[in-house]
Amino acid sequence: MNETDIKQIISIQKTFFSTGITLSVDYRINALKKLKSCINKYENDIIEAIHKDLGKSRFESYMCEIGLVLGEISYMLKHIRSFAREKRVRTPLSQFHSRSFKKPSPYGTVLIMSPWNYPFLLTLDPLVDAIAAGNTAVIKPSAYSPHTSQVIVDIIGKCFDREYVSVITGGRKENTCLLSQQFDYIFFTGSQSVGREVMQNAAAYLTPVTLELGGKSPCIVEKSANLKLAAKRIVFGKFLNCGQTCVAPDYIYCDAAIKEKLLAEIRKQIAIQFGNAPLQNKDYGKIINEKHFQRILALMDTKKIICGGQSDAKSLQIEPTVMDNVSFSDKVMQEEIFGPLLPVLTYDSLDTAMRQINSMAHPLALYIFTSDKHAAKKVTAQCGFGGGCINDTVIHLATSELGFGGFGESGMGCYHGKDGFATFSHYKSIVDKKTWLDLPMRYQPYKNINEKLVRFFLK
Repeated sequence: MNETDIKQIISIQKTFFSTGITLSVDYRINALKKLKSCINKYENDIIEAIHKDLGKSRFESYMCEIGLVLGEISYMLKHIRSFAREKRVRTPLSQFHSRSFKKPSPYGTVLIMSPWNYPFLLTLDPLVDAIAAGNTAVIKPSAYSPHTSQVIVDIIGKCFDREYVSVITGGRKENTCLLSQQFDYIFFTGSQSVGREVMQNAAAYLTPVTLELGGKSPCIVEKSANLKLAAKRIVFGKFLNCGQTCVAPDYIYCDAAIKEKLLAEIRKQIAIQFGNAPLQNKDYGKIINEKHFQRILALMDTKKIICGGQSDAKSLQIEPTVMDNVSFSDKVMQEEIFGPLLPVLTYDSLDTAMRQINSMAHPLALYIFTSDKHAAKKVTAQCGFGGGCINDTVIHLATSELGFGGFGESGMGCYHGKDGFATFSHYKSIVDKKTWLDLPMRYQPYKNINEKLVRFFLK
């Protein structure tokens, strides 16, 4: 799609938004119902497309993508009228007699740029929030997941006119063109490097942004942890989607005293969950493309691999792989892994571990496995991170009751549920002042004002 076409789409969306049609909550509800119906109708096509792009099994595609989008729609349908209402707030005595309230209003025409690792979920989830808040939307899915992008094109084309929601496919050229345009809001999910470009371009128009990025999310295993359960849940969270998950545990940071027992349990869990030959497991996915396949292999230190390590260049698959005796100076610790490679590092004291984590860029997620409530409270209070779990991994992003997002280098802003509605809304602060009374104290000349009375009203 060329620049002229893109400008035309943005223009017709802005014109459509200006009619005020999307301000109707009933209009938004009907749009969400239509989208939900279409997703159910296209379920098999979505699953097939995700399998072609990432090799995900039918169950994983529904559990981690389709089901979560449907859940977000259901949540919005249940709460949208409440979210869209004006919220009355207390009025100070000095403004008697008035009514003060916050009025949620859509931004207008928003741009949603999504990644390839969860191509359906991370495109449609923010779209649901944007529609619920009353915006029009331009969607730009990743070029790395073309089959899923095409299904999204088909679904959106069936549900909505271009003036309301439109999908633009393509690669770098289209991304650059979109970012040079003036939107009312930009929602981006992807890498930190591209996130910086998004923010830089948005600054030209002072466009507000939400950036959902990533980082090296630590998984702390404290000495009191239930190691068998910890291993089970770490293996699930780390190797889900072959590690291509922004909130996957990037590395294990465990107490040196329990490392060997933990590693033994992790080996067992890899065999239980993926079999003795994971590359032969039909439910085990693949790396998105050759570029990322080679990048992940380059992070491996064969001398430190204690489990896995095999790969298949033809199928772009890499076994769940564990590396031991890793240090923070190793190559694998210099970037977000985003693949099925799990380094294990140790600490001598929890305080030391916390200082190390806080010396690094703020991660998108943090996980701690412990039976010590004090240790859990200490880590979650004193370490900086976007969100996380105590005694589990990744599941915090699967509830509409919790906002999801990072801060610092892992992003800014959040979405899901009420937080998603708020992200795509501007809250106007309004005072409705009555006309039957007009207190004279604010008007000049001030020499005629009783200062004691003013102090009484204001303090």
